[in-house]
Amino acid sequence: MIDLYYAPTPNGHKITLFLEETGLPYQIHPINISANEQFSPAFLAISPNNKIPAIVDRDPADGGEPLSLFESGAILLYLAEKSGLLLSKDLRERQSTLQWLFWQAAGFGPMLGQNHHFNHFAPKPVPYAIERYQVETARLYGVLNRQLQQHPYLAGEHYSIADIATYPWAASHQRQRIDLADYPAVRRWFDLIKSRPAVERAYRLATR
Repeated sequence: MIDLYYAPTPNGHKITLFLEETGLPYQIHPINISANEQFSPAFLAISPNNKIPAIVDRDPADGGEPLSLFESGAILLYLAEKSGLLLSKDLRERQSTLQWLFWQAAGFGPMLGQNHHFNHFAPKPVPYAIERYQVETARLYGVLNRQLQQHPYLAGEHYSIADIATYPWAASHQRQRIDLADYPAVRRWFDLIKSRPAVERAYRLATR
């Protein structure tokens, strides 16, 4: 059983997408980040960076004590290795998956997060920051579009944890002032993933 400490944010959705896709048993423990529950001592013992998501695996492969993990990219990699799913054993496809997973974790997510902040949450407009992160957001969508012009999925021919990591951020494209009509390969990929039954189930969880 996987205990998932979760809020319905792009990073939280990554883990429900994986768990719904693979069928690994899990239980959600909601974390109300608006009420600052992420700063509670109990949660900090699992996620010292006070961010969701985090997991506790009650049945790790080594048979030892429950294993806790934070950081969505690390969680996806761990769960893929645990389940043997959504991460190819082929050397080249595996490395392609990992590089796009890290691209999302190091660039696409953080830059789009700054876009969200300065467009929607900053206490007063900061024109320089708004323009900076809008330009970088558009650049990153261009990178994504070029990759998806060559392959159906980010790492190649198969749906993987790289797609799972990236999709929830692209799902907020309207909040980022991005029109997917300008990125047709991203639009094709986005619609393909959105129609997956596991994706539909994962997003229904956010409305409960």
